[in-house]
Amino acid sequence: MFKRILVAVDGSHTAELALQEAIKLAKEHQAQLRIVHAVDNVTLNLGAEIPNPSEISDAMIKSGQEILRKAGDMARVAGIQVGTRLIETDTLGQRIPEMIAADAEAWSADLIVICTHGRSGLSHLFLGSVAEGVVRVATKPVLLIRGK
Repeated sequence: MFKRILVAVDGSHTAELALQEAIKLAKEHQAQLRIVHAVDNVTLNLGAEIPNPSEISDAMIKSGQEILRKAGDMARVAGIQVGTRLIETDTLGQRIPEMIAADAEAWSADLIVICTHGRSGLSHLFLGSVAEGVVRVATKPVLLIRGK
């Protein structure tokens, strides 16, 4: 049923659970797997108090590349055909959920797998939810994986 599965990872334990589920599904369906990680450069550059935003942006990109490398290695060890992609915002108004959904659309994914950290109250209000945003805008089915 699923031939192309996109999974978004953020380096958290919960994202690793989502990756494990995506790998399991890819094995069961003999599907291709695309692992994405998003970096929000625009919001970072809006902070006037940050001494050197480009250094922080470079560090976030490097960290994202490492997250993707580790995730890709996990999938390859499991025998899955996998590709990775670092998604970067570069224009004011771009939001990570829309970029993940757009990447899934452009890649012709059959399913998006993403973790949800289950935040509520003030932490949800201030941090928002990438997973919730993806569910709202995606044209593809979305499988949410909750942390334990």
